[in-house]
Amino acid sequence: MNLITITGTLGLLLLLTAFVLNLAGKLGAETTGYLLLNIIGCAFLTWYAIALDSVPFMILEAVWGLSSLIKLGLIMRKRES
Repeated sequence: MNLITITGTLGLLLLLTAFVLNLAGKLGAETTGYLLLNIIGCAFLTWYAIALDSVPFMILEAVWGLSSLIKLGLIMRKRES
């Protein structure tokens, strides 16, 4: 396996882990852990999409990751107040 495939696989595993744990009721969608799994997984998959030159996949992962990052920021700001 090359570095591109390893990166894509790792990103996929992080996203699927968050998804399955959420469905199982083990990790809420607004928890730091869930959002970090999504952000990191999307970062890996965005890099993977760039390496494959897949524009639709780049957009999907970038929007997914940025949405999770914004939500995490809102949650952190709420905790501080």
